[in-house]
Amino acid sequence: MVTTQGKPLPPKQAPRPLWRNRDYNLLWLSRTFTEAGFNATLMAFPLLVLAVTGSPAQAGLVAAVNATAQLVAGVPAGTLLDRWNRKVVMVSCEVARVTVLTLLVWAIWQDTVRIWHMVVTAAVLGLCASLYDPAEEASLPHVVPEEQLATAVSMNHARSNIGQLLGTGVSGVLFGIKHLLPFAANAVAHVVSFFLLLFIRLPKPPRPEPGESRPGFWKETAEGLRWVWGHRLIRVTACCAVALNFLFQVVYLVIIMAAQQDDVPSGQIGVMAAMFGVGGLLGALAAPRLYRRLGQRHSVLMVFWAMAVLAPVSLTVTNGLLLGLLLAGMAFFAPTANTAVSTYQLLTTPDRLRGRLSGIIGLVSGVSAALGPLAGGLTMEWAGPRWAIVAAAAGTAVIAVVATLSPTLRGFTPPQGEAGPAPEPAGTPPGGR
Repeated sequence: MVTTQGKPLPPKQAPRPLWRNRDYNLLWLSRTFTEAGFNATLMAFPLLVLAVTGSPAQAGLVAAVNATAQLVAGVPAGTLLDRWNRKVVMVSCEVARVTVLTLLVWAIWQDTVRIWHMVVTAAVLGLCASLYDPAEEASLPHVVPEEQLATAVSMNHARSNIGQLLGTGVSGVLFGIKHLLPFAANAVAHVVSFFLLLFIRLPKPPRPEPGESRPGFWKETAEGLRWVWGHRLIRVTACCAVALNFLFQVVYLVIIMAAQQDDVPSGQIGVMAAMFGVGGLLGALAAPRLYRRLGQRHSVLMVFWAMAVLAPVSLTVTNGLLLGLLLAGMAFFAPTANTAVSTYQLLTTPDRLRGRLSGIIGLVSGVSAALGPLAGGLTMEWAGPRWAIVAAAAGTAVIAVVATLSPTLRGFTPPQGEAGPAPEPAGTPPGGR
């Protein structure tokens, strides 16, 4: 045993299992409620707009306002999160969400709801998501030891799948019973989340030293951009995550629409979508073990090669259940890749920059998620469903080859639990912390 001045050092205690980590469980449950509520509202909004106005265009407007608010506010929100108390931000977001949802429920109850009610609600929910989500992600290293961070990240991906399945599963049923019920359920979910957040212990941001001046808001925003761009491995892994998000949207939409054009029954198409979600959930549960077995680099490469191999197979299948199995197989490996990328980024980035990192990654991921369905739809319209699948598979294969041969990703193998914050690029200002 190692000794210091003749005295034995106490053995290092193993961290508590995550299921006994009070703060992590509170944070996990809080976000699960918000995820389920968000997906319930996202599903019910277009139904409500159509019921009130009968206009598909206005239904699209409400959805676009929510997505635009998240994208526009994403990077500035990350800068604010590196200045503000993240727990206070999350609690305040829950108060704002409960307020606007309660007002919307009241308007529906009184039969006075108008399109502007829904637009304002969608905008506030989008702004709150742009603050709450990166605040929760940046707080994760404060409640979980480094050696458990990968497992925590993968469980967070499972939580997202659970929230999506729960929210979308009950939203249509609740809306059919009474139009206000999905929004009322979302408000209740945020009330529960609010009280859970009150009991989480998170450190307060350090105060500037007396006489220390803080850089301006836009200078700190630029510092975050330089951080992401200035670290090659962070930049490359971020590009991998963006490409993965984009390609998943393309392949998923193309296969679903191709199945519809091949006269696959609508019930089987619904099962296909559900199997895709279940595949992601099972993949998230298996991600900690796969991540430890494959390592960081192979965790990223595996999902690209799985998509490149499985997507063309869909050309030979017309049965909806078999197509669902292919989608589930593609979704299964995605959480492991996301775990590898997110864990590395969180461990490498200093805490004072984690809000900006999450905001930047959220922005580019949101843009890629919006462009993916557009690219898939345009390719199908121009070339037809089969050639669209071939194009998507070929694009995935090209990226898989590039990622496999990338010298940067060959260095993406730091031992788990030993990666600390990377040194900051030369010339980067300290950011006032």
